[in-house]
Amino acid sequence: MLTIVDYGLGNILAFANVYRRANVPFAIATTAAQLEGATRIILPGVGAFDHAMNLLDASGMRETLDRLVLEQQVPVMGICVGMQILADGSDEGSRPGLGWVKGNVRKFDVSTFTQATHLPHMGWNDVAPTRADRLFAGLEKDARFYFLHSFYFECQNQGDALAVSTYGGDFACAVNTGNIYGVQFHPEKSHHFGMQLLKNFSEA
Repeated sequence: MLTIVDYGLGNILAFANVYRRANVPFAIATTAAQLEGATRIILPGVGAFDHAMNLLDASGMRETLDRLVLEQQVPVMGICVGMQILADGSDEGSRPGLGWVKGNVRKFDVSTFTQATHLPHMGWNDVAPTRADRLFAGLEKDARFYFLHSFYFECQNQGDALAVSTYGGDFACAVNTGNIYGVQFHPEKSHHFGMQLLKNFSEA
């Protein structure tokens, strides 16, 4: 069963509505027991890095998530801050992240931008996959997704960058290593592009 993790941070109903429209069965987990039996996991998140980690720890689900993802190799996709907490840490806070994808979350340095812009990066932007993957099936060209963020994922291994977007320069907007995926944009707010990606994840 595809399971959406509700640890108090993220628009759970938006994901639920997308999967209902796509006729994909899903469950919502607020406890470790409800995670058992998950065959796909969505880890959403909005807001600040440390706050997300604090809430995830307080939920009682972190140990079970580690076991499912790292030991049982259940596919997981972190979204927005849910992607950022996959990293080892973040410039935004002091807490360690999950460490599932090696790298750190950095703040955009607007002083290096060659065009007039500001933070946060907000709105629609092109997304270009760097390699073939089921997650972007049907989205290899002209796919656009909705972004709202001031921090980006800096992969330790550049091969973990699954897709890039551009804001003052290219940055990894999707990551992947093995069964672990993350996307910085909001597929639940990205109309048919987002629905396709979320459906792809449910079938990967």
